[in-house]
Amino acid sequence: MAHPTGYTRAQIALHWITLVLVALQYILHDAMSEAWEALVAGGEVVFDPLIAQHVATGALVAVLTFVRLGLRISHGAPPPPASEHAALKVVAQATHWAFYALLILMPVSGAVAWFNGVEGAAVAHNVLKLALLALIALHVVAALVHQFVFRTNLIARMKTPVA
Repeated sequence: MAHPTGYTRAQIALHWITLVLVALQYILHDAMSEAWEALVAGGEVVFDPLIAQHVATGALVAVLTFVRLGLRISHGAPPPPASEHAALKVVAQATHWAFYALLILMPVSGAVAWFNGVEGAAVAHNVLKLALLALIALHVVAALVHQFVFRTNLIARMKTPVA
């Protein structure tokens, strides 16, 4: 896999678009949660645009994640800062691949739960939701530590594309 000096414009755009879409999923999930509870209780679910938004946005997150994976495989990703401890490099690599996995497994588990009524998939979806939140927190803290403690200017890689 290639190790470019930075991310492409497409990689950066997809990163921030994914951030916005995932944030919307967390912020606007109440309608979907209520609809799921009604469905499990044997009630009827009436159309709600926020339910449609949740389903469509989840599908879009999965599609964009596959596009991101393709770009990462074809273009590569910049290596961690040379001064970074080897253990942190391993954690960073694992974290990025865990993001890809969660951003695919979340929509898949949600779709299996919603369209097939599989309660186990709904439980998995909720567990993955917590795992994704933890990973997001770790990612943000790590970026800030790199920027302000290690002073590696790591955040610039997600703001300025390589030529």
